[in-house]
Amino acid sequence: MGISVIGGADGPTSVFLAGKFGNIFFIPACFVLVIFYGIYFAKQLQQKRQGIRTNQLGSGKDKSVRIREMTLLAATVLMIPVELVSMVWNWNFMPSAIRGVGAVAGFLGDGIFFTAVWTMKDSWRAGIPDTDRTEFVSCGIYQYSRNPAFLGFDMIYVGVLLMYFNWVLLLFTVWAVIMFHLQILQEEKYLATVFGDQYLEYKKRTCRYWGRRGRV
Repeated sequence: MGISVIGGADGPTSVFLAGKFGNIFFIPACFVLVIFYGIYFAKQLQQKRQGIRTNQLGSGKDKSVRIREMTLLAATVLMIPVELVSMVWNWNFMPSAIRGVGAVAGFLGDGIFFTAVWTMKDSWRAGIPDTDRTEFVSCGIYQYSRNPAFLGFDMIYVGVLLMYFNWVLLLFTVWAVIMFHLQILQEEKYLATVFGDQYLEYKKRTCRYWGRRGRV
């Protein structure tokens, strides 16, 4: 990547300015990811202290569910180095306006994810619970979305993608978003089995990602 002279500066000064202003979305993207993973691991640590296993992806389930959850786990883990490489090397083919939209989407995703985890309290899990019996939650943000945590995931990933759009990151983002959707479909079957009519009525009035259908 070439380095241009900025404001008439030359030598080390131009190198510094080009690096600083050529990658101005690096800090916002870092904050989006640090907030997201900070919330996730803080919640995991808090539940661990209470004897609750938060991450239940791929454990103690039939083969098809286990494979789907392990594929989801692989997608989310591999997203980390792809995002970081894109950010450090400033791989991007989007104009600044679109990148700004990505930053806003990322921070909104953080807020939605935090609100979802906070509302679920100790009933939040990553993956379908194996033996735990969690409470049914339909208050707060769950009045407007059946899956606000997954909505937050999607917005964070898409936000980083818009800030650092490149074909490799696009491929991994699409993979992760598809796996999140498949996980949602699997969890809907589980919730209908566990909570029965209570969940089915909730499903009728609240949209999968965002919105309400009014009184049923």
